[in-house]
Amino acid sequence: MGLFQPDTDIFRHRDALREDYQPEEIIGRDQELQQYISALQPVINGDQPANIFLYGKAGVGKTACTRYLLSELKSDATEYGVDLTTVRTNCEDLSTSYQVAIQLINELREPDEQLKPTGYPRRQVNEWLWEELDSIGGTIVIVLDEVDHIEDDSILYQIPRARANGNLERSKVGIIGISNDFKFRESLSSKVQSSLCEKELQFPAYDAHELRDILEQRADVAFYDDVVPTEVIAKCAAFGAKDAGDARQSLDLLMEAGDIAVEREAERITEGHVDDARAALERSRIADGVAGLTQQGQLVLYALVMLHEEGQTPTRARDIQDRYEIVCDRAAADSLVPRRMRDHLNELAMLGIASRTERNEGEVGGRYYEYALDTNPDLLLEALDETVDVVGVTEAIQRRLDRGPRSH
Repeated sequence: MGLFQPDTDIFRHRDALREDYQPEEIIGRDQELQQYISALQPVINGDQPANIFLYGKAGVGKTACTRYLLSELKSDATEYGVDLTTVRTNCEDLSTSYQVAIQLINELREPDEQLKPTGYPRRQVNEWLWEELDSIGGTIVIVLDEVDHIEDDSILYQIPRARANGNLERSKVGIIGISNDFKFRESLSSKVQSSLCEKELQFPAYDAHELRDILEQRADVAFYDDVVPTEVIAKCAAFGAKDAGDARQSLDLLMEAGDIAVEREAERITEGHVDDARAALERSRIADGVAGLTQQGQLVLYALVMLHEEGQTPTRARDIQDRYEIVCDRAAADSLVPRRMRDHLNELAMLGIASRTERNEGEVGGRYYEYALDTNPDLLLEALDETVDVVGVTEAIQRRLDRGPRSH
């Protein structure tokens, strides 16, 4: 008998819990689907596609609904004789319109005709993009996932207006922009807002009941019968609802609990497996988050952890700046000016590592933000100890590092 054998006790189809799995039915998004269908209606009519902007936190169904409806739309378009092409690009690693244009061109070209990431005049890249789009003809829907990563919005203005500006003759192109950042729209120029955000859909967080329905749907496919008790589904859903209504986190938690059950040769998944899975995922998430920060981001976080350990949080950015400069000095690093330091604080808040709360003291105190940790400090210290080299840390921090993480 070999070292590896198929699992015949817990998982039937583990991939059903993954992010890229497309269920046959979308659960908990009836209202959003109806609004989305209405926004896509011009396509099936053979008209110019509407430009649609979706926003909501991660794990609330924006991408899943988009995949589902575009699949249905392509099927119906074929039936009604509409020539439809869809192109999807994730902008997570693309920060400029130039990079997005190159990526779109390569999505449309054959493998042996791909462009290099850099080295071409911007005007030439745009001309190539129009040529590729117009050579397809018919209706084209371009999905830009995580569109908020694009720092300049020129392409978000040019593509919706390409036909009106004479850059396209045979093709009608529309954009679907998907963003986790509720304030991204505010950063766009007014001319882009009027085109890209022609139709807007907001996806709220899932509640615990909706998450239970989603988990039950996936569990029926992913696991063998009688492997996942009701209380396990309920616990995973409750954790997901607590963590901003994120279905992705609930599904990851259920998958990890299943992996632990397999590893321990259990017959069923238990609530204990869920607790252990949550601890493992939290440790991994924090380690990845800290490792993904720049050195300056890590030093800002280190300063915030120090203040937390001393019982001085929530606190204002100016107080964190003082401690941050001390940390930089001990780490032999140049400190940033307060405005740039606050940028790193806000990034920590966006990542869920810290929290940011607005305070309004009226005419006397004015408006300001307070910052605090929003993550297990033991796990943060564990991750920071691997990445930050600071000489002469405070006694409170040193004691924590010496005794190691506490159990929770």
